[in-house]
Amino acid sequence: MIVIVDSGATKADWIALDDKGEQVFMTQTLGLSPEVLTPEVIVERLANNFELSKNSRKVRRLHFYGAGCGTLRMRKFLKKIFKEFFPNAQVEVKEDTYAAIYSTTKVGHQGIVCILGTGSNCSYYDGHQLFQKVTSLGYIPMDDGSGNFFGRKLIRDYYFHKMPQDLALKFSKEYNLEADVIKENLYKKPNPNTYLATFARFLVENKDHAYSKGVIDKGLQQFVNNYIMQFELATKVPIHFVGSIAWFLRDELKTVIERNDLVLGVIRQRPIEGLMEFHKQTI
Repeated sequence: MIVIVDSGATKADWIALDDKGEQVFMTQTLGLSPEVLTPEVIVERLANNFELSKNSRKVRRLHFYGAGCGTLRMRKFLKKIFKEFFPNAQVEVKEDTYAAIYSTTKVGHQGIVCILGTGSNCSYYDGHQLFQKVTSLGYIPMDDGSGNFFGRKLIRDYYFHKMPQDLALKFSKEYNLEADVIKENLYKKPNPNTYLATFARFLVENKDHAYSKGVIDKGLQQFVNNYIMQFELATKVPIHFVGSIAWFLRDELKTVIERNDLVLGVIRQRPIEGLMEFHKQTI
């Protein structure tokens, strides 16, 4: 059995294939970001999934693509955990950028591939190899244009009284915005980046409001400036996107991309389907 995983900070999609490439099961767990989770929490999330627990010894190959796996230390950290949980499997751990590439770009084709979900990232793919200009420092100083970026912006504007009154009232009715609750989620509970990203839903649902339009446009433009424009070939190759923010704000994203004389490529909400087709070729 071959298992393919696309893990963001919020959730992880799992697909299992048999030796003929037929789907055995598809399931989902909470995200398995090694930067913010302990081994105990990761094992618990695996063990609490019925399909994974039942089939753990049947897995012979595990291809894991995850947020927070950009460094060798984090990849080794996860690989050790997976080798223990799936004792008969050959384990491959790569950063989630590769999932984005394999699901949007064909081998031999150039492109810039971006992630805009809970977090954000951007890479150049020359058709065979991956190149990055920006090393991610995580959600606090970086992640421009992401869910947690927009969530942080909304909370700040609400508390600094910069959010229009009508929207602020609506915002306060949909979320618990008490200072103690926010601080507990940010500084005491796991996955503060995922918590911040939950507020981005409000921005998407109210994206036609003048305030929201300004926040979205500025955030996406900031992503273009700081990430995409790092590459000299930015205006000459297609720009592909994966992630919930890219998907639900695809019209706004298209506007920003075209305004910067860039070529918009494929936009996928979830790369797992494309990953499945990619790995079927290796069975």
